[in-house]
Amino acid sequence: MSNLQDLQQLAEKRRSIYALSNQLPVSNDEIVKLVEHAILHTPSAFNSQSTRVIVLFGDEHQKLWQMTEDTLRDIVNDDEKFVSTKQKIDSFKAGAGTILFFEDHAVVKGLQEAAPLYADKFPVWSEHTSAMHQYMIWMALSSLDIGANLQHYNPIIDSQVADAWNVDKDWELVAQMVFGAIEQHAGDKAFKPVDSRLKVFG
Repeated sequence: MSNLQDLQQLAEKRRSIYALSNQLPVSNDEIVKLVEHAILHTPSAFNSQSTRVIVLFGDEHQKLWQMTEDTLRDIVNDDEKFVSTKQKIDSFKAGAGTILFFEDHAVVKGLQEAAPLYADKFPVWSEHTSAMHQYMIWMALSSLDIGANLQHYNPIIDSQVADAWNVDKDWELVAQMVFGAIEQHAGDKAFKPVDSRLKVFG
């Protein structure tokens, strides 16, 4: 099988997995190495290298989702409505860890000052950079048969996260990737026709 086929099969394998457990098929160190590799080798606009990552395992992972639950409980005052929210948070707690993705605004600001012609584009390109890191790490996790799903509870948990893990003031939280052992695979996925999304000329 060619490397291209391997890559394409891996892209198909990567799915949002919500039924997770904390029994990883690899060590925590292997997860960290995977993330380190992505940080080093994922491209960024103007080689900005603006993405920042925090990996939480065990009790630290639990702390994140407990603070998220507590924050949401203050927002959702109705106990009956909160049931489904708590079930979702509990599914995240059941995982092995969470990867927090940030973008460093000091880097973005520096690029804006250095290339003012593109100043309004650098925040957008920063988001592209973060997205590429998220996808790279998600694919790498899939290659190890580790399930993951991507969450966006920012900005409601930003201040708590910053306090809990001493996050630099210039780092903005972008997304939270929960990961763990796969307890149930994703179901069938519907695809819109490619010909409605692709044009080819020449």
